[in-house]
Parts: sequence; C-alpha cells; structure tokens
Amino acid sequence: MIGTRRAVADTVRWLVARGLYAGTSGNVSARTADGLLITPTGVPCEDVDAASIVAMTADGAARGRLAPSSEWRIHRDIYQARRDIGAVVHTHSTAATALACLRRSIPAFHYMVAKAGGDDIRCARYATYGTAALSRNALAALAGGRRACLLANHGLLALGADLSSARALAEEVEALCAQYIQARAAGTPNILPAREMKRVRAKFATYGQRRPAR
Repeated sequence: MIGTRRAVADTVRWLVARGLYAGTSGNVSARTADGLLITPTGVPCEDVDAASIVAMTADGAARGRLAPSSEWRIHRDIYQARRDIGAVVHTHSTAATALACLRRSIPAFHYMVAKAGGDDIRCARYATYGTAALSRNALAALAGGRRACLLANHGLLALGADLSSARALAEEVEALCAQYIQARAAGTPNILPAREMKRVRAKFATYGQRRPAR
C-alpha cells in the first residue's frame, strides 16, 4: 500500500511537470483490494506526498487524518462499474477544459481519438462537482468501454489499467484537444469514418511492446 500511495503522489508531480495539473484543481486515484487511494481535498499539488494520500473503502468511508478529494464519488463509482480500470486521473488542463466549457465532444478529426476507446471523446452533461449526478453523467459519457471524457464546464477524466496508462492518456487527450481547437480555428476538420476508427481501435489493441513468448 505504501508503494501505491507513493505512486499516486508521483503521478500528481508528473502531471504538474507537464502543465496538466495546478493548485488544487485535479485529483488522482488508484484501485486497492478493498477500495481506493485518492489525493486529499484542498491540498495544493506541491504539498501532496505519500503520507497525505487518503484510503477509502468501497462504501465511501475514508480513513486517515485528511479528507479525500471532493470528487471521490466519481472515482469510486468508476471502479465499481469498470473492473478493467485500475486508476483515474482528473485534471483541469487548459485545452480540455476550454472544450469542456464549450460543451463540445471531440470528433474523429484524428485517428488518435481512438486511444480513448471510441469514435469520439464525449463531453458529459454538466452537474455540480462532487455530486452523484456528476458521477452518473461521467459514467454515461464513458459507456461502451471508453477511457476518457470531458466534463462540461469542468475538465477531463482519463482512465487506465494503472496510473501510468491513465496519466499518459490524460496527456494525449489534452494534446488532441489543443490540436482540435487549432484545426477548428483554421477551418473545418475532416472527420474520419466509423469504419476507419474501428480499424484503428483494432490496431491499438496490439500496439506497443510485447514480451516475446518463452
């Protein structure tokens, strides 16, 4: 558990170093055997360390000296709904948040959109932060095995099997958002057809390094 606490805190620092996380506007969690570990509420990112990470049970009870992130419910509900997910990153990164404030989904203007698990990256309907309504809206936007969505007037959610994959997806989606904003400023992006996005998703399923069979 100490190693996972340190990994959550390290993920915060990784996001800060890439300009994806600042102040107290974001949260990170990792699944545990009986619940989750999550960043604390109201603690500036530079003060988040392994000791400040909050343990929570699956029923939402927190243990420790600090209160959990105000968005703990959305993390807990994702873990309950998605057994394939082991980590969740939520940020207010600039480009993603700009599109979220326009309440725009990201269409298939670039094949890398498929990395998030669908033909587009949906924008969840708005609800007050920390509420059950926001959690329901996010799960609806993530339906179908998607691993990222925008939250209207709020920010970005990125999911992964582990912290490394969740934070990498957050970085990739932020880049896509910035590219989409620039493409729209220059003209009307051409959207890839569903059949091509299906082909790309299949290729991504075997993308990357694989250990050779013994």
